[in-house]
Amino acid sequence: MLYVDIPTNPEIRALFEARADACVSIYLPTTPETQNVTLSRISFGNLMRTALEQLDAADFDKRRRAALEEHLSALDEDDEFWRLQANGLAVLATPDSLRTFRLATEVTKTVEVSDRFHLKPLMRAMVFPQHAFVLALSENDVRLVEVFADHPATAVSVPDLPGSAADATGRASVNNPGMGTGHGDAQGQKSLLLKYLRKVDAALRPVLAGRETPLILAATEPLGPIFRSVNSYPGLLAEGISASPDSMSESALASAARPVLDGHYASEIEAATALFHERIGSHRAISDLQAVARAATFGAVDLLLVDIDEVVPGTVDETDGTIALATKPSADSYGVIDEITGRVILAGGKVLAVRREDMPDGAAVAAILRYPV
Repeated sequence: MLYVDIPTNPEIRALFEARADACVSIYLPTTPETQNVTLSRISFGNLMRTALEQLDAADFDKRRRAALEEHLSALDEDDEFWRLQANGLAVLATPDSLRTFRLATEVTKTVEVSDRFHLKPLMRAMVFPQHAFVLALSENDVRLVEVFADHPATAVSVPDLPGSAADATGRASVNNPGMGTGHGDAQGQKSLLLKYLRKVDAALRPVLAGRETPLILAATEPLGPIFRSVNSYPGLLAEGISASPDSMSESALASAARPVLDGHYASEIEAATALFHERIGSHRAISDLQAVARAATFGAVDLLLVDIDEVVPGTVDETDGTIALATKPSADSYGVIDEITGRVILAGGKVLAVRREDMPDGAAVAAILRYPV
């Protein structure tokens, strides 16, 4: 089993807003294979020492340093925590708190020390296009399957999920509505299927609440269109898997889902890039880093396209968005693009992670604005 805890939107907003005299951000690859996790623990210990050395170089308060080290050391020594891991780990600590997020995707070893958290790797894990849920739906069975980029798909436990249409409706079969429906056979069958699919949707709500992970529907007619009519999850993709899922394993469902995800993500990038070029003429699209930082600071960015791998150390002025670049990462600086991303999210804008070759103008950031600036 893959143990994953991705932050919800309210959580990521709170992390972006967090400020402290020392915010330590540690990212490292891990493994769900408990017998092989020793290397990850050694790596964490090394990154922890690197962070503390950066604080020593900045003459950080010794009592506050000791409190931070206590948090990190306690995590390092927690055997139960290390026993249940995924493919990547984010550790976000201050002298007063520590948060961890186990990630489905692998991350590069990173340690950052600043007055705010370094969240770009966490954002990448949240928006990675090969992470999705598949709802395998038929009259005989219903399953929720989680699909990952670099790990086998797994079935998700969903409390109160009906076992079948017959179970949900208390009928031997929904194909023979029989007496008492008040409708003809076709209308009676649809009424029973609606009852079944409303129960499916209700069971999914607490599991999917707060997420933006794409949901792909695997179903045939008439269930597919009927479920879409009662679905309450906004992340349900328009394109689905039209084959019957009854005989499909989790692995087969994942294989069928990946082209759907690729198409969805490619369409998003294509539409955003086209809109960017369309808005240039009306001064509502910019890709200069300094100009984007100012626009983000004043809440003018509606959609930000960002090269998720680019790192630009420096600072961004809190009042006017002026960037001061740094020659190298240190406790006195942070990731400028990370900070811009946070300001866009806090102002209600959307962020789309893009590979550098797909970025408009080949820039590190590109912004579509709510109004000209």
